[in-house]
Amino acid sequence: MKTQVAIIGAGPAGLLLGHLLRSEGIDCVVIERQNSDHVLSRIRAGVLEQGTVGLMARLGLDDRLKAEGLPHGGFNLADGERLIRIDVEGLTGQQVMVYGQTEITRDLMDAAPARGLQVVYNALDVAVHGIESDAPWLTYRRDGAEQRIDARFIVGCDGFHGPSRKAIPTSAAREFERVYPFGWLGILADVPPCNQELIYANHERGFALASMRSETRSRYYIDVPLTERVEDWSDDRVWDELAARLGPEAAANITRGPSIEKSIAPLRSYVFEPMRHGSLLLCGDAAHIVPPTGAKGLNLAASDVHYACTALVRFFRAADNDAIAGYSAKALARVWKSERFSWSLTKLMHRFPEDGPFERAMQVAELDYIASSKAAQTAIAENYVGLPV
Repeated sequence: MKTQVAIIGAGPAGLLLGHLLRSEGIDCVVIERQNSDHVLSRIRAGVLEQGTVGLMARLGLDDRLKAEGLPHGGFNLADGERLIRIDVEGLTGQQVMVYGQTEITRDLMDAAPARGLQVVYNALDVAVHGIESDAPWLTYRRDGAEQRIDARFIVGCDGFHGPSRKAIPTSAAREFERVYPFGWLGILADVPPCNQELIYANHERGFALASMRSETRSRYYIDVPLTERVEDWSDDRVWDELAARLGPEAAANITRGPSIEKSIAPLRSYVFEPMRHGSLLLCGDAAHIVPPTGAKGLNLAASDVHYACTALVRFFRAADNDAIAGYSAKALARVWKSERFSWSLTKLMHRFPEDGPFERAMQVAELDYIASSKAAQTAIAENYVGLPV
């Protein structure tokens, strides 16, 4: 098989890039190791920046998003006694949209056949070849036979553990990483949310987040040591801990119910440079990971996709090599700003094992400053709603 762009990974980043390229008349193929049901089973983020919403609108795939998504004009920071509301819309003139990553993936997946986007599922043992040439190719196994795709460019949207990043020589790369000493224990339940907007809580017992996927489905998190096992956390134990950490105002409005999903996700900050080597471009988790504090993961992948699509369109339409050459620097400039915001919010809202009275006093002082300063709230709101793409 031959194509102009071969995309590895049929998550939201890979599918979004595929649709954008097809809308510009560029031939592309998306390959995915798992089957479609497995891709849709991944429970991920649910807060979309305007840039991400805008890309779905550009494709004309935002009907369900507009009908079912929940526009939010703000969010809250809690310190155990009070809620500090960040008026995102009032401070920036923009909103975020609560709409699950699974639903974005479903919308993109369902539209692929009618729009001529070829997606190959169950592609095993994917390997990347010839990325330092102008004629790279992919190999994979499907139905017991080895397959090959020849392309002009390969784009890795295959996550942290995929093969694309590993194809870049270590001599040409740098890695930056911060592994956090806790994970997020998440619970998904078909109950109404306890608040109309998200609550990030810093409590003496630890961090908590009250979020939602719809008006009838809630997503909650607490941080736990990495040594914890999800089997040791009954639903009742999770609900009790959430009620304690979120504070009395939120706790009074929590509706309890059986979990439909429960898991522990480790947290890390990670950046790989460069995001382009030869004829290979990286997007999303293949190049960077952010802790979920601040909801930047999917949105950062979407901005990568925007930059990658722009560069590829310029190359194929105008033989613009400079656009391809500049992709990594442009994407990384936004990546590092988002990493900074996610890291700083994680540091503010979590109790780290190594922290002592001084670090705790700094958290209290910072929260007091945010509560009383429009300038501080504006800086947070600008980052939360999404920096310009």
